[in-house]
Parts: sequence; structure tokens; C-alpha cells
Amino acid sequence: MRRLETTRALSIPIGGHRVINGDLSVPFQAHGIVIFAHGSGSSRNSPRNQYVAGVLNEGYLATLLIDLLTAQEEDIDLVTSHLRFDIPLLADRLVSATEWATSHHEVAGLPIAYFGASTGAAAALIAAVKSEGYVKTVVSRGGRPDLAGKWLAKVATPTLLIVGAHDEVVIDMNLTAAAKIPAETRIEIIPGATHLFEEQGTLEQVAAISRYWFEEKLKTAEAA
Repeated sequence: MRRLETTRALSIPIGGHRVINGDLSVPFQAHGIVIFAHGSGSSRNSPRNQYVAGVLNEGYLATLLIDLLTAQEEDIDLVTSHLRFDIPLLADRLVSATEWATSHHEVAGLPIAYFGASTGAAAALIAAVKSEGYVKTVVSRGGRPDLAGKWLAKVATPTLLIVGAHDEVVIDMNLTAAAKIPAETRIEIIPGATHLFEEQGTLEQVAAISRYWFEEKLKTAEAA
């Protein structure tokens, strides 16, 4: 496994003296950073996203897993369950994390990418548009890119949509969304997988495909 130069918890400012929590891992000679946007009801402690992040670290990619809600908002959302579906809010939090990454001394200057899961995929696509020039590519795992709505037509970053073969409804949603994205877009369907990729070997495929995609796109961006 790739030895990490740093790995630690930190706080990211989002304005008004508020912060969201994140976990940053930076391997030696990192050539990019991937910011994770979790799905509805999840957090930076998602075991699936943590696994994918570990695989990306082995590929010389730094990772930033963040909670998209503040601690106070999470308490509210546990009761109301509405903030987790506030896609514009989640997208703005990603933008704040992106701005932080561009100036943080450990990762400043590295090409930036997003990895979004479920509703986090829609937030990632919107944030990629809002952070134009900084975000080089987006990967979605079992995502709902369709929830990005009108923003899909503005996406200029290469986009990879990964869906389980047995997640038929979400496959259709991804196909519809992909047709609206003008940038390079690819759909990768994982055989035998359902929505959460809990079947043996399926999450490993997601991680491997994502790593290859990020390495290719971020190395290209770094060279440019």
C-alpha cells in the first residue's frame, strides 16, 4: 500500500464562522486530489467511500472526504431528513471545499476532481460547473446525476457514471442525464451489482475503474 505523507481530520470554513469536517489523506508525490461528496443520509465515514479513497491513495491521489452538513445541520437533518436532499446547498459546500483545497498548503496547485455517490453526484456536477477551471473531472457511483437538472447542460468536465447492472431505475436516470451533458461522458455498468455495490468484488471494480479514470484525466490536466 502507498505510504501516506499526511492523513488527518480537519475543519473547512464555509462562511459565517461555520465549518464542515473533513479527512484529508495525501500520498507522497500526489498528482491530484479527489474530493468526495457522499449520498443522502451518509457522511465522510461511509465505508464504501473510505475504501475507494484508500485505492486512490495507492494511485498517488490525495483524497478529501467531507461532511456536507455542519454538526448542527446534521442534528436537524436527523429529524427532518430534508437537508440531505438540498442539492444546491450540498453543491455550495463542495465549492467551499474546492476553494479551501486550492489554497491549503498540502494540496494547493494539484488538479481537483470529484467523486460523488447517490445525491452527492448531482451536487458534484453542479459544483464542477460553479468551480469551472478548478475541477477537472467527476466520477459518480450509483449516483443521481439527473437531480442536477438544468446544470447538466453546462457541465464541461469529463464525467464517468458508474452504475450497478441490477440498479435498473438508476441506470435509466444516468442514461437520461448523460444525454444532456455536453462534455465527454461515459457510463460504466458493473455486472452483478445493485445500488450499493455490496456484492462480492463489485466495489473493488468501482475503485479500480475510478482510479484509472482519475489517473488519466488528472495527469492530463497536470501536464496541461
